[in-house]
Amino acid sequence: MRILMVCLGNICRSPIAEGVMKTLAQQHHLPWEVDSAATENYHIGEPPHRLSQKVCLQHGIDISQQRARKFTKADLAKYDLIYAMATDVYKEMMAIIGPNQTTNNVHLFLNELHPNQNESVPDPYYGAEDGYQTVYNLIEATCNIIINKYK
Repeated sequence: MRILMVCLGNICRSPIAEGVMKTLAQQHHLPWEVDSAATENYHIGEPPHRLSQKVCLQHGIDISQQRARKFTKADLAKYDLIYAMATDVYKEMMAIIGPNQTTNNVHLFLNELHPNQNESVPDPYYGAEDGYQTVYNLIEATCNIIINKYK
């Protein structure tokens, strides 16, 4: 299984999701490949936000080696599952992919936790530090559902 997590800048939500999913896959002895990407160019080549790194480290997950990269149309064929962390990210991904493409592998991340609700993982970037823990908790709960669904 190859999974891609996508958010706006690839420094807050999707790096946390990548780190959590990789860790859970390892704990369940699943040979899954997990990556993350951004729809925008704001932080390409940068490590995850310091508070994303901090909240992950508090849970025993080191994401410091990740580097932000841009989501591309080629990712559609490379990954079995592609998760958009928010509705605006999903729309931008569809614009990048373009029309007349089969996008059955592209989903809103939180629809795994709350089916058909089309909710977004809140972007903690402009908020207080405790927002990163809230985001972590949402991501961990959703990743556990994905693990149990596809293992």
